[in-house]
Amino acid sequence: MEQLSAQARWERFTERPLLGLAVAFAVAYAVPIVDASAGRSLTAVCTGVEWVVWGAFALDYLVRLALAPHRKTFVRRHWLDLCAVVLPVLQPLRLLRLVSTLLLVGRRARMAPQIRLTTYVVGAVIGLLMFGSLAVLSVERESPHGNIRTLGDAVWWSFTTMTTVGYGDHAPTTGLGRMIAVGLMLSGIALLGVVTANIAAWFISRFEKDDVEERRQTEAIAALAEEVRLLRAEVARLTEAEPRRDAEGCAVGNSSPAPGNEPRAS
Repeated sequence: MEQLSAQARWERFTERPLLGLAVAFAVAYAVPIVDASAGRSLTAVCTGVEWVVWGAFALDYLVRLALAPHRKTFVRRHWLDLCAVVLPVLQPLRLLRLVSTLLLVGRRARMAPQIRLTTYVVGAVIGLLMFGSLAVLSVERESPHGNIRTLGDAVWWSFTTMTTVGYGDHAPTTGLGRMIAVGLMLSGIALLGVVTANIAAWFISRFEKDDVEERRQTEAIAALAEEVRLLRAEVARLTEAEPRRDAEGCAVGNSSPAPGNEPRAS
């Protein structure tokens, strides 16, 4: 059995704890937005949880970097992880912490071999729908010209935006809200493309499997027909040879005596 590297063992060990921290981040991010009457103490606790989760992902990146056999190659291959870690430090906005955490959770989810593509797509859709709704509600609720005032309006807007329907009954009016809208549009198009490609690949694999089975059966039938042809040829050869031997036997058994050797009458 091939022994796992230190980096692979660390990723397997921290996979579930980091996913649990991501859930805690989601709760901490949602509570102050959903509960508009949340006090300063609760908001401060939620903000602290967000920073703790981000710090855990940042520490995870540093440990993986230290355990990597080739650090330059690791940084080059995981540049998106580095951007997600550095992004909130450049400008400590809650939205940037949201984006960075989503990126890091997505990267770690793709590393997990047991998570299939369909599960990842479903999780990405639910996560983008939820966080997009919360993000646009947080920036549009206090806008004087905004029309996204409740969580229901935000969820409806996120769903129509991700599916590129865009009814227009709700739309962001702030610059940050429109940036969120652009991100949801691009993410929705990408996820729909992934789903379509996955379904097409499934149908193609099924057709290829059917073609392989059909070719195998055709080859088996052709081999069986060849064996039958050879058996018929062998039977025909034996049938032609058997009367010839009988005729020769009869000719030998019924041969008349040679002249001069006829029996004399007494």
